[in-house]
Amino acid sequence: MMDKVLFGDNQFFAVNHASDEKARAQSIRFKEDGAIINVLDQAIDLGINTFMCTTHDRIANICDHMRANPAKYKNFNIYPCMPYAHKYANAVTELGIMGTIKQYIPGNIFGTMAKGGLAIVSKDFLKLMELLVDAEMKMFKGINTPVIFLQNVIVDMILGLKMYEVLKAYDAYICKKYNAEPGYITMNMPLLLDTLNSLGIENPIICSSINKIGFRMSGGVELYEKYLREKQFRPIAMQVLAAGALRPKEAIEYIGKFPKIESVLFGASSKGHIQETKTLIEGVL
Repeated sequence: MMDKVLFGDNQFFAVNHASDEKARAQSIRFKEDGAIINVLDQAIDLGINTFMCTTHDRIANICDHMRANPAKYKNFNIYPCMPYAHKYANAVTELGIMGTIKQYIPGNIFGTMAKGGLAIVSKDFLKLMELLVDAEMKMFKGINTPVIFLQNVIVDMILGLKMYEVLKAYDAYICKKYNAEPGYITMNMPLLLDTLNSLGIENPIICSSINKIGFRMSGGVELYEKYLREKQFRPIAMQVLAAGALRPKEAIEYIGKFPKIESVLFGASSKGHIQETKTLIEGVL
């Protein structure tokens, strides 16, 4: 059972969908790891026990801190969301594609690819996926990670390319290797749910934008509402404020119309804002 309230990491890494100015201010404020840890500790003090975050390099430092203080964080969960696309994009710029693979993928696959060319790459693509997952998960060793998410940048690309076998392989690998539940982030929840069901993946955990004005909801509000009422899955609502277009109270009240929604993901950088949002969410879920 997932917690109703999931704490996100956008505010820590200068992601603000409403304001570039706020993003820059947050970038300065959270330049040091201690500032991130302080806000996480405030969230824990307020009763939040799950942090849903990207595999940003700096998260490794946060995990180091948690491992160094096991008693304090023993009941704290992290839901990793991978891959952190900017990390790989920056690496490709600096190292090139093959250099990036060599940097992040352990083992002999690099040499095999160099010898066999594209045929080998295609043949070993699912193995490459497993190696990438393992590389991303290294930083979370010893941390509770009951749900592991595939980021929307990959999920939606897979949907567009119809490479559905990757989703099936990912689902099986997360269950088998990490004894965790696979989760999926998408900007097209109806298409993803239909696709996962067609692969035999039932009652999946899907995190998607859910808000009353259709912000980043491919397919539109009506279709999302139909799926939330009629389909069997475990929805997590994100971007409920629609990048600041909605007030918290009306946004959360809308979420409360759909009993199937298990959790709401939000980010905040002040104790007061965390408390206010948590109270609103718990009031409707």
